[in-house]
Amino acid sequence: MKEIKVCSSFKVFDSIDELNDQIKSLFKEAFLIRKSAYSQYSKFSVGAAVLLENGEILSGSNQENSSYPSGLCAERTVLFYANSKYPNIKVKEIAIVAGSTEKINEIPVAPCGACRQVISEYQSKQNSNIGLYFMGEKGKIIYTDSINNLLPFKFDKTFL
Repeated sequence: MKEIKVCSSFKVFDSIDELNDQIKSLFKEAFLIRKSAYSQYSKFSVGAAVLLENGEILSGSNQENSSYPSGLCAERTVLFYANSKYPNIKVKEIAIVAGSTEKINEIPVAPCGACRQVISEYQSKQNSNIGLYFMGEKGKIIYTDSINNLLPFKFDKTFL
């Protein structure tokens, strides 16, 4: 037997004020699109915005359905849209804002497992890392420069 040690690196910002103007704009879009989330069942709304290599910012929100598996998370909504509209343009950064519509969430909310897998797929597809920023509705922001830090033993096309 041998032991494998996995180490990940994250930066924690105390507020949006500590971010550069481009990432502030990305979060502004994530906050705005979060208002369009259709989350009447879970009461948990999410907004995500991506910065593309061409400077475009696209955004998406979670969309629920009474048949839960038929819904879609904000991160997947915006990544699928980005790839549909700009299939050959790389995603540089993604900003995620999430929380309950019934209380204020100050704890950073990381992407769910399915979204981590999709982010990983697009990172592999473009052969370059995607930076991830995530937060609750206010407070601290966590940043990592690659989905590999959140999903170290990922499933990808090399297994197929």
